[in-house]
Amino acid sequence: MITLRTFSFIDSLQPQLAAYLGKTAQGFLPLPEQASLFVEVQPAIIINRITDRALKATTVAPGMQVVERAFGVVELHDFDKGEVERAGAAILDYLKLSENDRMKPVITSTQIIRSIEPFQAQIINRNSWGMMILPGQSLFILETEPAGYVAIAANEALKAADVSLVEIHPHGAYGRLWLSGSESEIDSAAEAAIKVLKSMSGV
Repeated sequence: MITLRTFSFIDSLQPQLAAYLGKTAQGFLPLPEQASLFVEVQPAIIINRITDRALKATTVAPGMQVVERAFGVVELHDFDKGEVERAGAAILDYLKLSENDRMKPVITSTQIIRSIEPFQAQIINRNSWGMMILPGQSLFILETEPAGYVAIAANEALKAADVSLVEIHPHGAYGRLWLSGSESEIDSAAEAAIKVLKSMSGV
């Protein structure tokens, strides 16, 4: 039995998210303003078939494909939003599922740390691949299940506020996101990220 854990369409990748994916993924690098699709399934190994179906049906490129013990994730992108939508349709057709059969995202944890201390900023920066957080800035941390949904949360937050993408983990047991910025901008980013996750359908 195949479980569609994440099925998430992003209409326009924000520059920081596109840059982060390009820095950390091992596939074909996405560019700002491209449409993107994140698909996460269980069992993990079936993600190979899913990627194959999407690539044969459309012109999309895979930014990453991660096959872990339990879950598999693929990100697909193209400047033509219609191609990304057709890739999603091809995947759903192969799985004999609809978009509403996907798991509904669950927010497992949120935190906002105000005026972060210099030592903690240093620890976070040493272990991140994105932008640096500076002492005195606020930090928003989000954790989601399934993991793949954290990408659309990050994208919506970056649309809504002038914040920095410090780190994002869109695969594994839980998705995790770290954003930094001024207190007011972080509040706006957090609101946008939570709003989009709560608006998504699923089972």
